[in-house]
Amino acid sequence: MNIKKQTVYTLSALFLFFQCATIEDYTWKTVTTSNSPSARHECGFVEVNGLFYLIGGRGIKPVDIYDVKTKTWSQGAKPPIEIHHFQAVNYKDDIYIIGAMTGKYPHETPLDNILIYKPKEDAWVWGDTIPESRRRGSAGIVVKNNTAYIVSGITDGHWSGHVPWVDKYNFNTGMWTVLSDAPRPRDHFQAALFNNKIYCASGRNSSAKTKETFNLTIPEVDVYDIKNNTWETLSESSNIPTQRAGASSVIKNGNLIVVGGESATQKTAHNAIEIMELKTGNWASGNKLVKGRHGSQAIIYMNSIYITAGSGNRGGKPELASLEIFSK
Repeated sequence: MNIKKQTVYTLSALFLFFQCATIEDYTWKTVTTSNSPSARHECGFVEVNGLFYLIGGRGIKPVDIYDVKTKTWSQGAKPPIEIHHFQAVNYKDDIYIIGAMTGKYPHETPLDNILIYKPKEDAWVWGDTIPESRRRGSAGIVVKNNTAYIVSGITDGHWSGHVPWVDKYNFNTGMWTVLSDAPRPRDHFQAALFNNKIYCASGRNSSAKTKETFNLTIPEVDVYDIKNNTWETLSESSNIPTQRAGASSVIKNGNLIVVGGESATQKTAHNAIEIMELKTGNWASGNKLVKGRHGSQAIIYMNSIYITAGSGNRGGKPELASLEIFSK
């Protein structure tokens, strides 16, 4: 794979993210907990009212709930079906799974319906039907006001069917609306929202059909303007430094933070954290994860980043259960 060299900037992006602290003050640490969640990967991790919910993954596994104050895990209900390859979102204190897949590699199947976990009741309920012509998994999902935006994905597991589709789903009306396609398809990525713009970085075009499941990673950063229904691809100088898929993406203090991932370039999962200052498009390298991982989801809570679960190597094994925090 031809990956072009890129200068990685360190000052302005890191200053905005870490404010008065320096990069050396922030490191990844393993959180010692009194018990552990179920090891899993290709799962979601979402904060609701100060509790962290670890959801889905290969197989049918119960929800694991982390209490930050007591550093303990408890267990919730199992989903009604195997769910994996999704970016979970919180809407009005319920956790929505829009565009998950089910089944085994390489022909995993997108779900027909939205699936909702209700933390207050510890209950799973089926939501609205997803239009048959727009079903896919491994898409990026963000929520703005009463609307979820679903970006790209893949229709046939890891085999083929990469799509640049963009849709919005109205939580109140159940209406599904087709929007302008992204500049390119991508799957195994997570979208992030900032100031009415959706940022898409990392990901790939999974292609087990051509024996290139991990190879076709995407360097470009694409940005969707919600207000104008338009797309922009950032300049080549803003390409992500480490091409990978299965990474977690969050935005903090005007910076896009990409954590972990997997690629054909190494057997172990990536432990990299890379930070792009949104104003300039410049990337900086942060301190690395204790344990490289992919197929999970990061949470920002109380000015720190948390991540758990995922796979420690490219592919599905070993599944992890450790919890890490990025803080001073």
